[in-house]
Amino acid sequence: MRIGLLLNVLGTPLDSVVAQARDIAASGLGTAWLPELGAWDALTAAAAIGPQVPGLALGTSVVPTYPRHPLTLAAQALTAQAATGNRFTLGVGVSHRHIIEGQFGHSFDRPARHLREYLSALVPLLRGESVTHEGETLKAVGAVTAPGAEPPALLVGALGPAMLKVAGELADGTVAVWAGRAALADHIVPTITRAAAHAGRPAPRVVVFKAVSVTADPEARRAEVAEQFSQVDQIPHYRAVLDRDGSAGPQDTAALGDESTVEQELRELVDAGATEFIASPVGTSEEQARTLALLAELAAS
Repeated sequence: MRIGLLLNVLGTPLDSVVAQARDIAASGLGTAWLPELGAWDALTAAAAIGPQVPGLALGTSVVPTYPRHPLTLAAQALTAQAATGNRFTLGVGVSHRHIIEGQFGHSFDRPARHLREYLSALVPLLRGESVTHEGETLKAVGAVTAPGAEPPALLVGALGPAMLKVAGELADGTVAVWAGRAALADHIVPTITRAAAHAGRPAPRVVVFKAVSVTADPEARRAEVAEQFSQVDQIPHYRAVLDRDGSAGPQDTAALGDESTVEQELRELVDAGATEFIASPVGTSEEQARTLALLAELAAS
């Protein structure tokens, strides 16, 4: 079972983020994921961590597309790929209307159209190719030279059918946040898999974000997740995927309980089509240590 951990970047000094990455590598888990939450720039942080933690794979989950032109993002991603010794996965997403329009001032009209145009320029740039792309919303002309940097794997934060179709056709997979067993088995996995097959691409990666705690008090941890992510169920794309599983909120998607309970929940998601996990341990320091031990054991099995 392939499992990586989400790094805690909010209010955390950069050297502490690097220390977290070292701890993840020492635990036996092979991947650390960097979110973009108005804290450290995820791509720059990956480039900073890579040389200091040899062997650890790094990924972004996820960086928004609208604020970065494809030429700019390709240069950043290939730089991170070189700095990590080609151990980097680029996760991107369109983000949400209240962020893209409210914070950045970009139009969020027809985001699936934007994503298709964006990836149509980005993907060849990541391969070192020159592009001349002019669509309805985006123009990109040029190339990025990055000797020694291999094209990174490209994942898209996609939950709805239109986004999953674009991800399946143009990217290597998806990052599915707040998705449970029904959403994966009945919607996300079949939709992106059909799109990839139709485009002649390999079976996609389906990376599932999951709050996890090995705990004797699952209800307390459930309340903690509900408080920590209290705004999630008000975001339309997240509300839609929660509804597919009958979840009242993100607290209902967390894997909480003793070791066997948490393991069973993760294995059920694998059976539903998840290929790997981004785990975010919650709870006390003791509970998080137990959680990390279990995740490392599952990753090694």
